[in-house]
Amino acid sequence: MAYNEKLADRVREILSAATDAITEKKMFGGLCFMVHDKMCVGVRPDKIMVRIDPDKSEEILESATGAEPMVHGGRLMKGFIYIDEAELHTKKQLQHWIKMALDFNAIAKPSKKK
Repeated sequence: MAYNEKLADRVREILSAATDAITEKKMFGGLCFMVHDKMCVGVRPDKIMVRIDPDKSEEILESATGAEPMVHGGRLMKGFIYIDEAELHTKKQLQHWIKMALDFNAIAKPSKKK
């Protein structure tokens, strides 16, 4: 599975400082960090995916450089945003997106169990 291991380590470090309720799963062609059994942050080869408040997605996409909506299987995934690695040089930049994902994770409903 191809994902950016250095970026995954940076995400892991920030998430671990915020919570101990983290699990990792390989999905969407990368590594996904689940917090409280809910999808939170994903790492791909050249970007991260954050799960944010769907009601704020459009506003964030319009104002953020290097951000794009997630499309999976031809379907727009509202509330899931990709951020290009080029916009994540500093720890502060990465923390900004992870905090947004953690804030939504606290109120997000868990996925239905299969």
